[in-house]
Amino acid sequence: MTKASKPKAASADADSTRANILNVALQEFSRLGLSGARIDAIAAESGSNKGMIYYYFGSKDGLYVAALEESYRRFRQIESDFQIDELPPARALRQLVGASFDFHAAHPEFVRMVMGENIQQGEYIRRIPELRQLNQSAIAVLERLCRRGSDEGVFRADIDAVDLHMSISALSFYNVSNRHTFSHIFERDLGAADVHAARREAVIAMILSYVRAA
Repeated sequence: MTKASKPKAASADADSTRANILNVALQEFSRLGLSGARIDAIAAESGSNKGMIYYYFGSKDGLYVAALEESYRRFRQIESDFQIDELPPARALRQLVGASFDFHAAHPEFVRMVMGENIQQGEYIRRIPELRQLNQSAIAVLERLCRRGSDEGVFRADIDAVDLHMSISALSFYNVSNRHTFSHIFERDLGAADVHAARREAVIAMILSYVRAA
């Protein structure tokens, strides 16, 4: 092993250790919240120790903030998973809405992290200034998409991208956040594959109907 390769190997190991801690912490915080999660449990599950966690993240609050940021970054990966700007507007929006719906269903930890942070009135998200820029990039994608759709005569010209983003998020979020109560009250298992597929198509249809030019 050369001298040049040692720092790279050490850096890769450090990145892997940090990522593993963060993955475990995200699950722990999403299940138990900031107050209920325990550093000892995160250390045990991740195969690390408390000293290592404090070395990488500084404190329990620091680890929570990092987990919160990571949950948003994973969600924002949706826009980069396919070339929205290269697809016809309606098809691009269909794929974007479907991907958002699927992500929420597959990652209930994201929903729980967002719910928990709202219970705390956004106290910790304010410590992540980069998230505004990260989410603004998502709005920019929607703005370009809406503009193309309007120019081609398939979308209304008065669509507000932030409002559209909120509608997509809300329709995707509810299916997870209210899954257990809704399923019990109406005896419809929102986690079932056929129910998920039908609801997914309904949400896509609602959004496309909302943006469609008259």
